[in-house]
Amino acid sequence: MLEEQPLSAEELFEQRKAEIEAQFEEKGFFKRLGEMFSGLSKPKNSAEYKIARTELQRLSAPIVALLLPTVGVIALIVITAVSGQQKDVIVVDIASAVEEEAELQEEQEQEIEEPPPPDETVDIQVDTPVVGPVTDMVSPTPPTNEPVSVKPATQDSVALIKSPVTMKSMAGSRNPGSIGAMTRGGNGYGDATTEAAVLKALRWLKKTQRSDGSWVPSPISNTGLAILTFLAHGETPGSKEFGGTVEKAIQYLINQQKKGPNGYTFSGVDGNEYATLIATYALGEAYGMTKNPNVKQAALNSMERIVQNQSPTGGWDYKLNKTSTRDDMSYAGWALQALKACKMAGLHPDGLDECIKKAIKCLKTRNFRNGGFNYTAGGNPTGLTATGCLAMQLLGYMNEQEVKAALDTMRQWAPGFEPSGKPLTEGLPGACPQYYSYYASQCKYQAGMCQGATPANVKAWQDWNVAMKQLYPRSMQDAGTIDGIDGKPKACGFWKNKDVHGAGDTMATCLCALQLMVYYRYLPTTQTKAAKSEGDASDAGKSKKAKKQEVEVEVDI
Repeated sequence: MLEEQPLSAEELFEQRKAEIEAQFEEKGFFKRLGEMFSGLSKPKNSAEYKIARTELQRLSAPIVALLLPTVGVIALIVITAVSGQQKDVIVVDIASAVEEEAELQEEQEQEIEEPPPPDETVDIQVDTPVVGPVTDMVSPTPPTNEPVSVKPATQDSVALIKSPVTMKSMAGSRNPGSIGAMTRGGNGYGDATTEAAVLKALRWLKKTQRSDGSWVPSPISNTGLAILTFLAHGETPGSKEFGGTVEKAIQYLINQQKKGPNGYTFSGVDGNEYATLIATYALGEAYGMTKNPNVKQAALNSMERIVQNQSPTGGWDYKLNKTSTRDDMSYAGWALQALKACKMAGLHPDGLDECIKKAIKCLKTRNFRNGGFNYTAGGNPTGLTATGCLAMQLLGYMNEQEVKAALDTMRQWAPGFEPSGKPLTEGLPGACPQYYSYYASQCKYQAGMCQGATPANVKAWQDWNVAMKQLYPRSMQDAGTIDGIDGKPKACGFWKNKDVHGAGDTMATCLCALQLMVYYRYLPTTQTKAAKSEGDASDAGKSKKAKKQEVEVEVDI
């Protein structure tokens, strides 16, 4: 009989190594379960049985976690099968609101021989403030002993809007995920460089805000523009980095609002009250994103004045003079943006829909001429062609001939900062290139990114966007740093104002930053179908027989 040969040192090492590896081997749940049941079948005084008992204690929680849902599902199946009762199914039919173009009843107007219009200069000096003493600042609501707060409503609070089927917001989704998707790069989108420039601008605005919540040199209008800029990036009073800045700015506008002999205005506005329109625009968007009742009342106060002081011909003029028929296109541009923002937020003062219809008629019959939009009624087209074009797009008339003609006129425009004397059809005209670029970037985006965009409009937008992405970040001025929420210094930057008319570097910075957020600030108009008046949509829906159909509801607030 052969004796068993002793193992060599190498064999002993490998055997011991295998034993150690076996001890530390990661066993799956079902393998451990099998070993446990095998061990439980062994004699009670055996090592295998004792190990299995210990393993049973360890695996009890996972076993229960598997058994409970399984038992629950089986119970539901049994209950459903046993009950067998016929359930009443309620079918909800949602009638599709048929969009109808608002019929503009053209009135027969007597042809009047007009003298050739003189060269016109667009006056867009937004503020030359005459700030009164602090004691003159009146709140739009009766004073109370309770503190006023502009803290945002919670996400689950009740929104004061009508059914989302008829009230679909044009506001793009302004959250980090959507912003990232819309700045992923490419000819039609923003990129990391544009977003970095936007953040530099937001931090510069935070750094330069005054203690009362405003910005110089034109406190009302620049504060309104700054609020719009923060909101465009999704920053509200609840935001971590910029929440305090936004809250102070909104509260400043509320505190400055006062009631005058002709309705609500703001302390320290410019002589022509451009600032009233811009502040209303900001308050409308702020209410849409916060649903704060204090903001709502302030927005309604100013909105009602804009509606009530529309000119007889459908436009607007300096100081909200409702007897004038001058129909200033620059002034009307801010008025219509303000009304649209408030309407999207669910604010509907008496006469709003009729006001919008009259405004569209004025744009088509009095402000449009020779392929573009003029400064005042009867004049030749100017850089405000972009203003009239955007107004019609935002109000739901993007397919009108006037819009198509204006887009053709702007086809060769490119963004810029330097005033030029180029003809209207050959490049960005006039003494206010950034003011016109603010409108043109939105026009071209709306036309070039909408569903069914023509190849010419797609190319026009992409050409503009490529040039803008190259020009704006490199034209930014360094402004040092500001501490971020992580305690680390963050870069700040701004754009210098080069427009002949304007409200300084703050206005220029806001206009540029808003252009770099065009990708996610507003959805293309033909995606939302939100611009027509709700009255038009509901009337059209009543005239058609309701049909069962799938309804896709998009709500962006």
